[in-house]
Amino acid sequence: MTLGGGYFLPSREGRQIAAIGLGITLKTDGKSTQDAYSLFEYAIPAETSGPPPHVHTREDESFICLAGRLDVHLGGEDFVLEPGDYLFLPRDIVHTFRNSYKEESRVISVVSPAGLEGYYQALADMPPGPKDINVMKAIMADFGIELRLPPEVS
Repeated sequence: MTLGGGYFLPSREGRQIAAIGLGITLKTDGKSTQDAYSLFEYAIPAETSGPPPHVHTREDESFICLAGRLDVHLGGEDFVLEPGDYLFLPRDIVHTFRNSYKEESRVISVVSPAGLEGYYQALADMPPGPKDINVMKAIMADFGIELRLPPEVS
């Protein structure tokens, strides 16, 4: 529904992007915000890991927990987000997250400046089946994202 140039989207509605094993709903993108930010609604299934440790070199992220709980590792510290909690994830800081709990987590993620939607779409456009880590690293590099696996995993 449009509202004088803006628009309204109910919870869980928007453009679905099937990437990284999470429910990613794009609520608004750079086209709508003059590249100021993108906004996503994540649905993280129970007992599900999110992305591996990584760094964004181009954008800052913010998480607002809507439902459930989410474990976030950010720059060497661990946080448990619960409904209403806010966490700022600045660029150039290693982070990852997971839902260790028995219920779904839902999180709003604001990413500034916009552009992460292109990364998620590039991942979603990969062929089905096992993913080639070198192809994924190349996609990440295209979007200024660096994988930061511990040495024993690399």
